[in-house]
Amino acid sequence: MQNSNLLQKLSIVLNMNRVALWLCILLCSIFYTNASRAQNTRINIPFNNNWRFAKIADTAQARDQWQAISLPHTWNAVDMQTSNTFYEGEALYEKNYVFDEQLKGKRIFIRFEGVGQVADLYVNNILIGSHKGGYSAFAFDISYAIKYGENNLIKVKVNNKARTDIIPVNHFLFGIYGGIYRPVSLIITNQINIAVTDYASPGVYISQSNVSKQKADLNIAVKVENLSGLPTYVSIRNTIFNSSGKAVVQKTTKHLLSPMGRQEFTQNLSVNDPILWNGLENPYLYKVSTEILKEDKVIDHIDQPLGLRKVELIAGEGVFLNGKKYPMYGVARHQDRWAYGSALSNQQHAEDLAIIKEMGATTIRLAHYQQAEYMYAKADSIGFLIWAEIPFVNTFTRDEADNAKQQIEELVKQNYNHPSIYIWGLHNEVYGKTPADYPAVLTRDLNDLTQKLDPYRYTGAVSGYAEMNRPTNLNAQVQGINHYFGWYGGNIGDLEKWAQNIEKNYRGYNLILSEYGADGNIFQQQEQATLPDKWDYTSPFYPENFETKTHEKQWGIIVKHPVILASYIWNMFDFATPMWNRGSLTARNMKGLVSFDRKVKKDVFFWYKANWSKEPVVYLTERRTVERKNAITPITVYSNQGEPTLFVNGKKVNTIPTIGETTVHYIFNDVQLKKGKNKIKVIIKNNGKTFSDEIEWVLK
Repeated sequence: MQNSNLLQKLSIVLNMNRVALWLCILLCSIFYTNASRAQNTRINIPFNNNWRFAKIADTAQARDQWQAISLPHTWNAVDMQTSNTFYEGEALYEKNYVFDEQLKGKRIFIRFEGVGQVADLYVNNILIGSHKGGYSAFAFDISYAIKYGENNLIKVKVNNKARTDIIPVNHFLFGIYGGIYRPVSLIITNQINIAVTDYASPGVYISQSNVSKQKADLNIAVKVENLSGLPTYVSIRNTIFNSSGKAVVQKTTKHLLSPMGRQEFTQNLSVNDPILWNGLENPYLYKVSTEILKEDKVIDHIDQPLGLRKVELIAGEGVFLNGKKYPMYGVARHQDRWAYGSALSNQQHAEDLAIIKEMGATTIRLAHYQQAEYMYAKADSIGFLIWAEIPFVNTFTRDEADNAKQQIEELVKQNYNHPSIYIWGLHNEVYGKTPADYPAVLTRDLNDLTQKLDPYRYTGAVSGYAEMNRPTNLNAQVQGINHYFGWYGGNIGDLEKWAQNIEKNYRGYNLILSEYGADGNIFQQQEQATLPDKWDYTSPFYPENFETKTHEKQWGIIVKHPVILASYIWNMFDFATPMWNRGSLTARNMKGLVSFDRKVKKDVFFWYKANWSKEPVVYLTERRTVERKNAITPITVYSNQGEPTLFVNGKKVNTIPTIGETTVHYIFNDVQLKKGKNKIKVIIKNNGKTFSDEIEWVLK
């Protein structure tokens, strides 16, 4: 009996060992396959650590000035945010790196996501190339300058001086932060590869048409380079995976690849019964995996997002996503932040998007330049509709046409596959005296180029005047109007007359209110009930309350006029304007709904959250206007949970609130305060839940 048990135990052990052996073989096989694939396909290596920086353009002179830094980095994180005497000029970045000898025969590229604003790249003191423009990515092949197995000096000369031939041509609307302020990477491929240097694009362009719930047609263009020196047969395989990782469509085509020049190959595919990308409601993403195969082995591979959707602008009605009218609750966003400048981490970009989403926004104008790749990718997965644009802003010099065309091509090609983008912006507030003047002609050229590059999206250009018939207007598919009624002219309520005029005289025109708002300094307060309907923006006093009043009134107007296809609040966050000195705060535009450091959400943030968000909002306004002069005052509550009950110093106020500009706007008029401290509280009971808010005022 004991022997029988012993044999049984021995058999179990042997079986376990067999399982372990097979598991080991399986794991080794998987590891070998992945390692083999990694060796045969492209490799992306972050290249952001162990750099040194000096605010000088010559290595020999930089000996005592070197600072050890990591990327992203800007040298204007402080000075450009506090005065107009910021450093504008040359600086130097260097890094030492050893490339393994095993990389011989590979193609090695270095890719910069953004450098402000001119970059000259040297490898071992050989000039590889230059790039002009501070907001788009660029890539260079550095294979031929590398010494394998020994130290290599990577050097980047950077200059952020405003120039007449590079947009933006000045620092007026926003500052051009200097530095390598976005990530850098090495890309290693075989001699046959999907193009890396086609304006630093993915090299794969996914176009979609005839999108419906039944089917979506795709055209996938792949740009390929062959530096092997020989004509070579390859296969291109495109596979579409759903969000669970299951392949739903695959197509393979065989091609003879010439060693002469970059080549483009296309495939047509269809997805049956697709799940549509439906904005915030369901931002469903497929993945397109593009592979190049040689003798059945994958030699290059890249993945791109795919959101199947149809966006239509119908004049006088609105924006339609997949055939259904879509609420266009819009904000604009500048990328900089207090004490960081433009050198932001992905975590900081994500925080911005989370704040925007919390407020209930559905669409973002990423102004006035190409922003971080992370922003577009996250917009895809969150579900924001995006207006993307180039920095042709404020004025013109007649020298910038080539650079503007370069930057629009970079913007479109680098971001072509993002489903979140619905419009390409060509210019902002650039004016000519006639429709044949330079900015109008250049805008038409940019429009033609953009539609050639991407016939599936809209183009837009923006005027800062309220007239539709300005000489430079109507040269794109959408006309944006920036106007600040009550701030830069007229009264707050004049927006109503303007909208009525558009409805009467410009039927059939695609119109977007691309900027509106007013400045609001959280450190300056004045009781809202005492404010006029227009403000002198040259004044040193920019009370937060006037910004609040402006948005209360103007959103109430916008929501009634579908002729305004979309509207964008200027701005989501306060930002740096180094050439300005307004509202007693130097170098700051304070039209944001959130402070520059992202720590304070102004009253107006909660106004839009109550109107736009599905989250419960009960909010008492003027919480920073603590010191009060008027004993009899209105008290305003934003509530999307129904009518509030008001208590002042513990006593219920029996006044029935009036409804203000929208149904979430409750105003208790003629409330009596007492001398000294006053505790203000509101309570709402809705569906078994209690919501409340309270603040304290002091009557002098």
